Amino acid sequence: MATPRLISSFLALVTLTSVGACSSGALSPTGGEPRVTGVAGGNGIVPQAGTGGGQTSAALTPEAYKSELESRHKPMADAITALAGARGVKALDQRVGRAEEELSGAADALSALTPPEAVRAQHETYVTSLRDVATGLGDTSGKVGARDLCTSSAVLADLGDKLNALDQAGKALQSAGDYPADVVSVKAGERQTRRLRNGTFIRKSTLNGRSSLEIDNGGSSDAVVTVLKGGSKVLTVYVRKKAKYKIRGVRDGNYKIYFTHGVDWDGKNKTFTRDCSFERFEKTVKFRTTYTATQILWHDWRITLHSISGGNARTAPVDPDDFPE
Repeated sequence: MATPRLISSFLALVTLTSVGACSSGALSPTGGEPRVTGVAGGNGIVPQAGTGGGQTSAALTPEAYKSELESRHKPMADAITALAGARGVKALDQRVGRAEEELSGAADALSALTPPEAVRAQHETYVTSLRDVATGLGDTSGKVGARDLCTSSAVLADLGDKLNALDQAGKALQSAGDYPADVVSVKAGERQTRRLRNGTFIRKSTLNGRSSLEIDNGGSSDAVVTVLKGGSKVLTVYVRKKAKYKIRGVRDGNYKIYFTHGVDWDGKNKTFTRDCSFERFEKTVKFRTTYTATQILWHDWRITLHSISGGNARTAPVDPDDFPE
């Protein structure tokens, strides 16, 4: 009998995010006499005298500086923690954007301050690290939108050096005067490329039918195929790139077939962490067994997860949040 063949297509969405910045100007005294600048009412600011015609600055007291850090500590820490806990590509994209906004805004605000002289160096390093992570998050947002990075662990690994530098800068500032600057409470793991053996079942129900389903993954990345009957998941199987696998014992019924390609399989969250795509075959695959007086006839199917000449079934991209886990 003729063997059906299926063709797949890929879709990538790119989101570009820009990092905003603001600056603050400083007032300069006029005339030839020394002037003192400050804020009416004090508010913990220690005035410093300038020289004639020169720019002056006013350092915050330790108490006032601590208050400024405290007002920004929780929003930044919460944004980073929320990013690390994101489940699903859409949630990840949103939380990357929120973390970028929080850290960029905090860096702008803190850079406009004059810290106590004793922690000036630590303050400058901390602000620089905040900007570096915010810029990295802006770059990462585009990678998440393009499905280059697909999980929070992949995002954290991508930002690893910058997050570690921010963590060290925060600890240094905190140690210098018990200032609340420890906003990084997550650990960035190393970039990995985890794979399962070809034909590994991630999920499998009873397979005691007569039909078979052969999966040919001639693409450039590993794949995970999920087969549904009605609304129930029948099986999920891992098929390595440039490999095939035949599932035997498929029972009669109408099946929908979904598949995801990618790199680095996260077994805990059951998803690829990088270079992921999500698709389904538009055509329902039907398995039927027919009995006659002298014969038993059944359908075997073969699907290909890569483009081939003569492919006779289309695929469609799937929203990652609608993809069966």
